[in-house]
Amino acid sequence: MVVLRMVWVWSFSKDVGLVVDLLFLDVEMPGATGFDLLDQIAYSPKVILTTSKPEYAYDAFQYNVSDFLKKPFTYQRFVESLQKVTAQADSTPATVSIDHIFIKTEGKLVRLNNDDILYIESMGDYVKFVTTDKKYITHNTIKNLEDKVNKDSFMKVHRSYIINISKIDDIRENDLYIKGNEIPVSKAHKPEVMKRLNII
Repeated sequence: MVVLRMVWVWSFSKDVGLVVDLLFLDVEMPGATGFDLLDQIAYSPKVILTTSKPEYAYDAFQYNVSDFLKKPFTYQRFVESLQKVTAQADSTPATVSIDHIFIKTEGKLVRLNNDDILYIESMGDYVKFVTTDKKYITHNTIKNLEDKVNKDSFMKVHRSYIINISKIDDIRENDLYIKGNEIPVSKAHKPEVMKRLNII
């Protein structure tokens, strides 16, 4: 059974305030539209749009939303919409082996190759992607990213850090170092870290 973290958004905010799996999103909200919100949040949850105007259906298709509820809708139609989203989640592979990711930062989608990412650091409701030549900050959480990054390349070593395994320079006690950056390794994660290293 898939458990979804859901939130219903009916007023505009650039920051939803938490990372969720599913947004029930009104198209017309005070201050802006649901589409404006989708343009500005930094991750990609499942979205069920609600509106009384069918002419928004084309825009909804462009944003690849999971479903489109025309108001007023029945409880049965609401349940069917939820079932559609959970069915999609059930059929999604747990991991996808790809060599890059896209993150939303400064109003645009930026492609980062896995090999360029040194580590990812938690900053409260945001995370910092540290690459070989730049740092990117985006709205997300370590917990959410742990399930989405390529597990062949990355692993969580601390509640606040995900690292690129191939970038480790050395390990001393409960810290590892990547390009001069000291990263703590929690006791809970250290056995897995040592298992992943090519120790001879």
